[in-house]
Amino acid sequence: MKGFVAGGRDRGRGVVIVSAAFLASLAVIPASAQELVPAAYTPAPYGVNVVTVTTSFNDGDISFDPSGPIEDGSGRIGTSSVGYARTFNFAGRSANIGFIVPYVLGDLQGLVNGVPASAERSGFGDIGFRGAVNLYGGPAMSPKEFSAYLPKTLVGVTVSASAPTGQYDPSKLINIGTNRWAVKAELGFVQVIGEWAIDAYVGANLFTDNTEFLGDNTLSRDPIYSTQAHLRYRFNPKIWGAFDVNYWRGGQTTVDGVDNDDEQSNSRVGLTFSIKLSPRQNLRVAVSTGAVTRIGGDFHSIGASYSYSWSARPRTR
Repeated sequence: MKGFVAGGRDRGRGVVIVSAAFLASLAVIPASAQELVPAAYTPAPYGVNVVTVTTSFNDGDISFDPSGPIEDGSGRIGTSSVGYARTFNFAGRSANIGFIVPYVLGDLQGLVNGVPASAERSGFGDIGFRGAVNLYGGPAMSPKEFSAYLPKTLVGVTVSASAPTGQYDPSKLINIGTNRWAVKAELGFVQVIGEWAIDAYVGANLFTDNTEFLGDNTLSRDPIYSTQAHLRYRFNPKIWGAFDVNYWRGGQTTVDGVDNDDEQSNSRVGLTFSIKLSPRQNLRVAVSTGAVTRIGGDFHSIGASYSYSWSARPRTR
């Protein structure tokens, strides 16, 4: 952890400038602009409970503000999470709500003013919450109605947030938690054409201030605007794959009123495969890499998630 631990305001503006991008590389933010999630707006019957266990490994370089003291940054970050979601009938539309609890292991290296330095972190990240409702093309359906449902055009909206619950030490530059709220609003569009489907989402991420940044400094972040697109193909009723791409821009930070040169303008590409193991079990595997990275993590990422679902039994009288 030498070289990546900072104290208060007297450490100088040079360290403060590079901090936000580095934190974004390490922190798990369920309301992130970096997401690559195909089929996020596919409806499901109401009354379904889903538990999902996810793990991912990220390895790559980290880009900083060139005027800062950190160079040749790299990191290996592993994340695991457990989430729960439930579908329900919202004014006649298909809807769902859920939460996710992440755990992070991070090992990062770099040169600070030309001197090799490293940092290791492990702990719980910020808890995330998500709510979504289908606005068009996905009415609320019982399991029986859903079995005969054939989606064509879908439009949905999602609001997700991460709470400042993750591990955070205001005396350290590198943290797992972000010590502030983040909220993302997103509009999603899906068009199904035979065995093919096109997903397109646009979103905006908003952030509250971190008032305990490197002691008693205030770190503010501008909104980040994002888009992602996916081209999916269904190989058979149990297996589909997707090509994924996203782009996000914004997020310039300010520390005590001083602007940093750390606006993001980044993109990632990837592949996702989903396999239905049984009527209640699903496995999803995804790989992605950085396509364009101005500030932040240019990571190679591989991850997998396992989901188990069940429906509530109807009450008998």
